[in-house]
Amino acid sequence: MAASRLPPAALTLRQFLRRQQVLQLYRKILRAVREVPAEADRRYLKDWAREEFRRNKDATDEDAIRMMITQGNMQLQELQRTLKLAKS
Repeated sequence: MAASRLPPAALTLRQFLRRQQVLQLYRKILRAVREVPAEADRRYLKDWAREEFRRNKDATDEDAIRMMITQGNMQLQELQRTLKLAKS
Protein backbone atom coordinates (compact mmCIF):
# COMPACT_ATOMS: atom_id res chain seq x y z
CA MET A 1 0.00 0.00 0.00
CA ALA A 2 1.49 3.34 -1.05
CA ALA A 3 1.79 6.06 1.56
CA SER A 4 0.09 9.37 0.88
CA ARG A 5 2.39 11.97 -0.60
CA LEU A 6 0.59 14.77 1.21
CA PRO A 7 1.82 15.95 4.60
CA PRO A 8 -0.57 15.16 7.46
CA ALA A 9 -1.55 18.83 7.84
CA ALA A 10 -2.42 19.33 4.15
CA LEU A 11 -5.62 21.24 3.50
CA THR A 12 -8.47 19.83 1.47
CA LEU A 13 -9.46 21.79 -1.62
CA ARG A 14 -12.49 23.23 0.18
CA GLN A 15 -10.33 24.32 3.14
CA PHE A 16 -7.75 25.84 0.80
CA LEU A 17 -10.40 27.85 -1.06
CA ARG A 18 -12.02 29.00 2.20
CA ARG A 19 -8.58 30.08 3.46
CA GLN A 20 -8.09 32.12 0.30
CA GLN A 21 -11.46 33.82 0.89
CA VAL A 22 -10.44 34.72 4.45
CA LEU A 23 -7.07 36.12 3.35
CA GLN A 24 -8.72 38.09 0.55
CA LEU A 25 -11.23 39.58 3.02
CA TYR A 26 -8.41 40.49 5.43
CA ARG A 27 -6.48 42.27 2.67
CA LYS A 28 -9.59 44.14 1.51
CA ILE A 29 -10.29 45.30 5.06
CA LEU A 30 -6.73 46.54 5.52
CA ARG A 31 -6.88 48.37 2.18
CA ALA A 32 -10.16 50.04 3.20
CA VAL A 33 -8.69 51.01 6.59
CA ARG A 34 -5.86 52.83 4.79
CA GLU A 35 -8.49 55.22 3.41
CA VAL A 36 -9.58 56.35 6.90
CA PRO A 37 -8.43 59.96 7.28
CA ALA A 38 -7.72 60.06 11.03
CA GLU A 39 -4.55 58.29 12.18
CA ALA A 40 -6.04 57.24 15.53
CA ASP A 41 -9.11 55.74 13.84
CA ARG A 42 -6.91 53.99 11.28
CA ARG A 43 -4.79 52.45 14.02
CA TYR A 44 -7.90 51.38 16.00
CA LEU A 45 -9.52 49.74 12.97
CA LYS A 46 -6.33 47.99 11.94
CA ASP A 47 -5.83 46.62 15.46
CA TRP A 48 -9.49 45.59 15.62
CA ALA A 49 -9.28 43.70 12.32
CA ARG A 50 -6.02 42.02 13.27
CA GLU A 51 -7.43 40.92 16.64
CA GLU A 52 -10.68 39.59 15.14
CA PHE A 53 -8.85 37.48 12.58
CA ARG A 54 -6.30 36.31 15.15
CA ARG A 55 -9.04 35.37 17.62
CA ASN A 56 -10.81 33.22 15.03
CA LYS A 57 -7.77 31.69 13.32
CA ASP A 58 -8.32 28.26 14.87
CA ALA A 59 -11.97 27.98 13.82
CA THR A 60 -12.66 24.71 12.01
CA ASP A 61 -16.45 24.55 11.74
CA GLU A 62 -17.26 25.17 8.07
CA ASP A 63 -20.60 26.84 8.79
CA ALA A 64 -19.10 29.14 11.42
CA ILE A 65 -16.29 30.16 9.05
CA ARG A 66 -18.76 30.90 6.28
CA MET A 67 -20.84 33.00 8.66
CA MET A 68 -17.76 34.93 9.82
CA ILE A 69 -16.79 35.62 6.19
CA THR A 70 -20.30 36.90 5.48
CA GLN A 71 -20.22 39.15 8.56
CA GLY A 72 -16.76 40.40 7.64
CA ASN A 73 -17.92 41.27 4.13
CA MET A 74 -20.91 43.15 5.54
CA GLN A 75 -18.64 45.11 7.91
CA LEU A 76 -16.27 45.85 5.02
CA GLN A 77 -19.16 47.17 2.91
CA GLU A 78 -20.32 49.35 5.81
CA LEU A 79 -16.82 50.76 6.23
CA GLN A 80 -16.58 51.46 2.49
CA ARG A 81 -19.98 53.19 2.50
CA THR A 82 -18.97 55.31 5.47
CA LEU A 83 -15.72 56.31 3.81
CA LYS A 84 -17.54 57.17 0.59
CA LEU A 85 -19.99 59.39 2.50
CA ALA A 86 -17.14 61.08 4.37
CA LYS A 87 -15.42 61.97 1.10
CA SER A 88 -18.52 63.55 -0.45
